[in-house]
Amino acid sequence: MSYDVIILGGGPAGLTAGIYASRARLSTLLVEKAFPGGQLTMCENVENFPGYLGGPGMKLAETMREQAERFGMESRIAEVERVDLLGVEKVLYTADKEEIRGKTVILSLGAKPKRLGVPGEREFIGRGVSYCAVCDGAFFKDKRLAVVGGGDTAVEDSVFLTRYASSVHIVHRRDKFRAQRIIQERALANPVITVCWNSVVREIGGTDKVEHVILEDVFTRDQTLLSVDGVFILIGAEPNTKMVDGQVKLDEMGYILTDEHMRTNVPGVFAAGDVRHKPLRQIITACADGAVAAAAAEKYIEGSL
Repeated sequence: MSYDVIILGGGPAGLTAGIYASRARLSTLLVEKAFPGGQLTMCENVENFPGYLGGPGMKLAETMREQAERFGMESRIAEVERVDLLGVEKVLYTADKEEIRGKTVILSLGAKPKRLGVPGEREFIGRGVSYCAVCDGAFFKDKRLAVVGGGDTAVEDSVFLTRYASSVHIVHRRDKFRAQRIIQERALANPVITVCWNSVVREIGGTDKVEHVILEDVFTRDQTLLSVDGVFILIGAEPNTKMVDGQVKLDEMGYILTDEHMRTNVPGVFAAGDVRHKPLRQIITACADGAVAAAAAEKYIEGSL
């Protein structure tokens, strides 16, 4: 069977694309290697999605999946090993030697935050360890926070977190930030922010939740304990584009380049969500991308785009 639309990746962008494509009466298949939801399933409480008054990200993801399947979207759990997007018919090759074929493909492969890889990081995800200040900052009212990183996102989000936190310690492995000068000035002038220069996090500790981090001086190797209630790790993200590199055009960071219709440089191939080059990566923007991509895929099939 050849589908009208194949959606590769089941995060908010992919699930929304599934809702719009299947509701348009296109034969639609969503392929995901695990439970649909992507990074949304890691959110303990989602408060900034319109119409959703707070609750686990897993619940929101499940609702999106049920809604798409109600309109006829098929879901399949499969590990896709490689893709051929350059032909008129697009082909996905799975680890089970299956070939999935379709007229169009929507790439909603997502991106994963870069991790420190230190003891305690994985264990405290959702219990004090976060990778998104906009998503989770409001949960840390009057709390002590550490922010790891020195680029635009880390420094700018540190200022954002002062709206809630009683103190913010920026932990940076160098003696100066990489962020834009104006962003640096705002952070350094903020009385709530303290910078731990030439320092790295060696361990995140606590009992049921984060209670401290162990910092190490990069020169002396001396270690100190810093008491905090949360750690925001903001050292960048890695788009999941290795599979499509060489077929669709990427930017210098590896994100997929699209136009306003979510079209890539390959006819019949669209991209949506965090995998796409864009200024803001949130649930709501991923959903918007997915809706636009599905509408564009429909027009492409009709020959009007």
